[in-house]
Amino acid sequence: MDLHTFRQSLAQAEPPPGLGVAARGLWWDAKGDWDKAHGCAQEQDDAAGAWVHAYLHRKEGDAGNAGYWYRRAGKAPATSSLAQEWEAIARALLEGE
Repeated sequence: MDLHTFRQSLAQAEPPPGLGVAARGLWWDAKGDWDKAHGCAQEQDDAAGAWVHAYLHRKEGDAGNAGYWYRRAGKAPATSSLAQEWEAIARALLEGE
């Protein structure tokens, strides 16, 4: 799935089938459901899940917790806008699926 199709799927009530757990987290975040997004990030215990987890805690303003998850993801803490980081993560996850 490409980013354009991923964004179009946001018009639906549920994430598209076959989407990885971390990507579903970003999908729920874009729909405004932080709790579902966070649940997905917690469910995927790898670098991708940690990256989404970091982004979500950054978004909620918890820099300390975000820093922990960026380290777990092997990523430097983001300095871009939240929208730019969301897109970068989405692109990386979608290219990997």
